[in-house]
Amino acid sequence: MPTLNREFAERFAKPWIAAFNAHELEAILSHDSDDFKMSSPVLAETGIEASGTLIAKAAVGAYWQRAPGPHPDLKFGLQRAAVGVGSVAIIDQGVRGFSCEAFFFADDARVSHALAHYA
Repeated sequence: MPTLNREFAERFAKPWIAAFNAHELEAILSHDSDDFKMSSPVLAETGIEASGTLIAKAAVGAYWQRAPGPHPDLKFGLQRAAVGVGSVAIIDQGVRGFSCEAFFFADDARVSHALAHYA
């Protein structure tokens, strides 16, 4: 497990947001384990996945590739990065307003699960 502190949170958040804003799929997914899973209410709301959870990096990658859809200039504005127990939360602002994504890290320092929350 990596040492999770404020510095680690910033080092993770800034490049993740930059990769997302550049729509660089490989860079976005480079932090994730192969069995990475992502949970978001958007998945259920849009009919992509009724459970709200995608399992496996390939499935998440396919979603991220389509995600901009009606918002081709979709970008997140980093507000804060916060550290938790085994996790980092990124608070940002995008087309839905404020959101918080919690990223949980495995022992190999790769993200095993992410949870999206919207205000």
